[in-house]
Amino acid sequence: MTSTQALHQSKKQYALFIGRWQPWHDGHDWLIRQKLDKGVPVLVAVRDMEPDEANPYQAIEVLVNIYQRYADEDVEVIIIPDIESVNYGRGVGYEINEHVPPPEIHEISATKIREGGR
Repeated sequence: MTSTQALHQSKKQYALFIGRWQPWHDGHDWLIRQKLDKGVPVLVAVRDMEPDEANPYQAIEVLVNIYQRYADEDVEVIIIPDIESVNYGRGVGYEINEHVPPPEIHEISATKIREGGR
């Protein structure tokens, strides 16, 4: 059974996070922890994009990295096709949450990390 099939059969409700996640940094962890610290299972969706200078890792490399970081936590990771947008209708049965990070997390930039800074 694949992890996608197992998720489909699960009765859990997950907090979904969609992103490129590269390189992984403390801001990503802060975001994921907003739900984990409340006991909510997390589903991380990694966008399957062609590697380039801004996103140097393949989706499978990102998936493995995230799995390793959260091996002992209630986190599932899947790869999804690259997306153009996220869309939803009214009354869809789930919350839409925006998490605003504190200043020390807000300043973290994956672009700066790739360029050798913070």
